[in-house]
Amino acid sequence: MSEATNYTARELLSDGSQIDIRALRPEDEADMLAAVGKASAQSLQRRFFVMKRHFSDKERAFFMDIDFKNHVAIVAVAEEAGRKVIVGGGRYIVFEPGRAEMAFVVVDTWQGRGIGSILMRHLVKIASDARLQELTAELHSCRRSCRYVPTRSASDLSGNSARF
Repeated sequence: MSEATNYTARELLSDGSQIDIRALRPEDEADMLAAVGKASAQSLQRRFFVMKRHFSDKERAFFMDIDFKNHVAIVAVAEEAGRKVIVGGGRYIVFEPGRAEMAFVVVDTWQGRGIGSILMRHLVKIASDARLQELTAELHSCRRSCRYVPTRSASDLSGNSARF
């Protein structure tokens, strides 16, 4: 299994608060469903391209059974009312050798603090470490694709090479 299985990092948000970025774990399912429950219809529409509030057993298994080779998922964990909660997540799925599609969602009350960018930066690092050459993402709001070609160097993960 890949090193991404144990991935963890701490990040400082633009508002000064801290979050942990870590690999999704099987025991996160209830917290993931709680995060989806906190997301607005608009946020869910942007992520799933349809209004999606409930998931079948097959869909839940797909989102939670991560092999960290062809399907990598990370979460952003923050403290709310003295409890650690998932406030965002990102993942990529390899669709052909060297190429993967990534997706993100951030709970509405946590949007605008840079979590989406942080998740993307960490996924790009994991993808680069895995020797992927290309990450793509469908952008709902402007209905076009985004493609990022990660460098081999972990030092340039700013996203400046993104092509829109």
